[in-house]
Amino acid sequence: MAGLVSIVGGNAASLLGVAGGEFLIPTLVLLFGADIKLAGSLSLAVSLPTMLVGFARYSQDQSFSVLRRNLTFMLLMAAGSILGTFIGGFLLGLVPATVVLPLLAALLVLSAVRVWSHE
Repeated sequence: MAGLVSIVGGNAASLLGVAGGEFLIPTLVLLFGADIKLAGSLSLAVSLPTMLVGFARYSQDQSFSVLRRNLTFMLLMAAGSILGTFIGGFLLGLVPATVVLPLLAALLVLSAVRVWSHE
């Protein structure tokens, strides 16, 4: 079962450009009953190889040319993500799962509404 979910997750990640939070974390929590903090850690662990494979694949056909046109935005997003990762890693031991899970749910609902209404 986990292998099948991993294949579906990798496929979704490559098609949608997600790193895991949008698909893998809810799947681990809802389907496998994983604790939200464990699910986040597992998501990070499997996201790196997924991103490396995606990067290798997309770099072959000029899919990253859009990044050159938006270099400043990309660099700001990367810097913010790195900083956010350090802060989140620190907060992981301080913020209880009873706070993290509703925050993730709210973020996913907001993301779904924004994606659905995007034109």
